[in-house]
Amino acid sequence: MSEASASDAATLRFERLVAPWRDDLYRYAFWLCRDPSLADDVVQEAMLRAFKSLGSLKDEAVVKTWLLTIVRREHARVYERKRLDTRDIDDLSAAEAALIASSEDTDIEDMRKAIFQLDEEYREPLVLQVLMGLTTAEIAEALELKQGAVLTRLHRARKKLVDRVSPALGIVKE
Repeated sequence: MSEASASDAATLRFERLVAPWRDDLYRYAFWLCRDPSLADDVVQEAMLRAFKSLGSLKDEAVVKTWLLTIVRREHARVYERKRLDTRDIDDLSAAEAALIASSEDTDIEDMRKAIFQLDEEYREPLVLQVLMGLTTAEIAEALELKQGAVLTRLHRARKKLVDRVSPALGIVKE
């Protein structure tokens, strides 16, 4: 196979396997960093890494988990290189708030705030399951945890959400 046709084959494989997941990767990156431009940068770097290492992907059935792992690692690399300014989610502009699907529905807003208040170890598996639709096995692979640890974190995340949101919804626990 000539060098040009090998390059074309790699590009076609990338477009078939990786490109369709870009929007999901962006949503995940945004949930991780809560900054639209940083999420774009993380996804761009992740897509570049995925293109370069696509040859190492042996099982095409796990491409989504593989890509989410790359995004997660790229996000971590950002913080290894530099310390970014943080912003309180309550101080977002109207346009920024719209990016995280702000709504006048206070129940949804209470839930969103409660999710953002979770420690990352609980928030990340919950987001991967609810937003990205991953199974616990896929989450375990992406986060490099045992499946039991993922189940425990998901259970604790839900419990913490119920504890935080119940009073705002007027729910009295027995």
